[in-house]
Amino acid sequence: QARLEEFGGGLVQAGGSLRLSCVASGIRFEFHTMNWYRQAPGKERELLASISEGGHANYADFVKGRFTISRDNAKKTVYLEMNSLKPEDTAVYYCKPSTLGYWGQGTQVTVSA
Repeated sequence: QARLEEFGGGLVQAGGSLRLSCVASGIRFEFHTMNWYRQAPGKERELLASISEGGHANYADFVKGRFTISRDNAKKTVYLEMNSLKPEDTAVYYCKPSTLGYWGQGTQVTVSA
């Protein structure tokens, strides 16, 4: 059974950094493009970044230059390095294979002003 577990969220001051991890199981991880999303209270879930099987990354304009997505296929893990965090980055962050309908529980990121 497919499972996704996100880790690494927390409380950080504006300008700080966090590194999120998402560990996948039950899927052939190396064959999937992996995405990071976030959802803030009262807002729709939004796509932040994607990384292809071969490691090609794409980013939403509002995180480009601040966030970096990477993957380790041997560990079945996708990462999101977040720098220069802003209060508006506060949200629950999720990972998801692009073509599968599985979601993890998410990890809360809170950025204080």
